[in-house]
Amino acid sequence: MKCRHCDTNLNQMLVDLGNSPPSNSYLTPEAMKKYEKWYPLKVFVCEGCWLVQTQDFVGAGEMFSEEYAYFSSFSSSWLDHSEKYMNMMVSRFNLTSQSNIVEVAANDGYLLQFAKQWEIPCYGIEPTRSTALAAKEKGIEIVEDFFGVQLAHDLKEQGRQADLIIANNVLAHVPDINDFVKGFSILLKENGVATFEFPHLLNLVNKTQFDTIYHEHYSYLSLISVMTIFEANGLGIFDVEELTTHGGSLRVFVKKLGAEKVSVSDRVSNIYDQEIEYKVNSVSFYKDFQKKSEYIKFSLLSFLIDARLKGKKVIAYGAAAKGNTIINFSGIRSDLISFVVDRNPNKYGKFMPGSHLPILDESEIEKFKPDYILILPWNLKVEVEAQLSYIRDWDGKFVVAVPELKIF
Repeated sequence: MKCRHCDTNLNQMLVDLGNSPPSNSYLTPEAMKKYEKWYPLKVFVCEGCWLVQTQDFVGAGEMFSEEYAYFSSFSSSWLDHSEKYMNMMVSRFNLTSQSNIVEVAANDGYLLQFAKQWEIPCYGIEPTRSTALAAKEKGIEIVEDFFGVQLAHDLKEQGRQADLIIANNVLAHVPDINDFVKGFSILLKENGVATFEFPHLLNLVNKTQFDTIYHEHYSYLSLISVMTIFEANGLGIFDVEELTTHGGSLRVFVKKLGAEKVSVSDRVSNIYDQEIEYKVNSVSFYKDFQKKSEYIKFSLLSFLIDARLKGKKVIAYGAAAKGNTIINFSGIRSDLISFVVDRNPNKYGKFMPGSHLPILDESEIEKFKPDYILILPWNLKVEVEAQLSYIRDWDGKFVVAVPELKIF
């Protein structure tokens, strides 16, 4: 296999998480009667550009289909994050009713609804039918297609270039990262700005966030690798922010190379230097990740087996992709976790891929009265703990497994 950015041969493995189905391929009762596709989940490190990436087995069209079930609007903390972002961007870049905002991977309109509140013209690009329909119901125009060079040219020819392009948690999801990034340099107006948010590789490795690895995430991104990829495709980074979202993310600000000069924030060099200090551009940084991931797996299994032997009832909260990774890597089935609860009604009555754990409505918690609730999206721990605080009425406890097993 060769690097999807620089074509270097990939020899250094970060982690082998065994085999699993795509993490967002939730199963209907009818699908449960059919063959389920499992694929190897292996991640490699490019020693040329330091892009960390999955070994290719699954096409984007198969994973991001009409049945794609991730809807951003079901997290209140993410909505709050998005509203604050839009307010900040309007103020910082003087966006007005004469501006044009585009979001790539607009999902269910979770963010562009706030652009509409500012009465700024906007549209989204979203290939998955289910989320695109939800965005349209909010009155948001959606181009239902995968983004890349060809679509960017088509939109440019239609006079639809952007003053601001937003790409939140999508850069990791694209198989052809060069085609995707090049599209931004085409769709941006001459002095337009694009922002990208993505989980920071530094946190993934340092905090052993192996469950953020799944087939839908083709790439795992550091500032070092992103700077290289952007510059090769006509974009330059002029600012970067560290965020708490998704276990620690970066938000990078870019303009076209050759656009009107803008001062580069010290934050760019600070985070770049931090990655150099941690040796993100060295094989040694990635050496123990497999062993640490397996330790978390065995700790979780030990807890679940002990709870089962003591007659305790355990369920999970959050039918999230990261949850499917840890469940399938650990080989967890319904004998250890009875079911999973989620706030998204689009998942009710379906089953988790691989483990086939049933996904139920939150109302089932009070009926079942579990002794433990394993929070799978640990990045939403504070939000979930507040939402489900009533489990303490029967002395219920919460559990997280990453970065280490904790009961609280």
